[in-house]
Amino acid sequence: MTTETKIKPPAWFWIVSVLALLWNLAGAMAYIGQAYMSDEVRAAMTEAERNLYETQPAWVTAAFAIAVWGGTIACIFLLLRKKWAKPLFVISLLGLLGQMSYNFFMSDTFEVYGPNAMIMPIMILVIAIALIVFSNKAIAKKWIS
Repeated sequence: MTTETKIKPPAWFWIVSVLALLWNLAGAMAYIGQAYMSDEVRAAMTEAERNLYETQPAWVTAAFAIAVWGGTIACIFLLLRKKWAKPLFVISLLGLLGQMSYNFFMSDTFEVYGPNAMIMPIMILVIAIALIVFSNKAIAKKWIS
């Protein structure tokens, strides 16, 4: 039986981990808002927006769910100092890439919302990759095991 010694992480580890959890919870709320969108909200959309929403394949919604819930659970594992955070962040990134591949290459998202609609997905991608790098560093420094 092997035992690994955990080293006490610095204060910024906890700050980053809590901020990452809040970030992923915001994504989870966005998912819930989209998955359970009311008829009133749908009626307030433009025809192009409603068409974009209604023609989105189920696998894209599933990829969105995997991205946000995987990231949220990964952040909880970070806070629990468990290295399961890293593979969950990778799974979350894969879900994100699936969702983004549809939005960027298989739908009319940017025709409907314009080129500025690329900013948030790219920012989300950068943060997802940064969280994998962060979890790698935490494992290497033995802050999580």
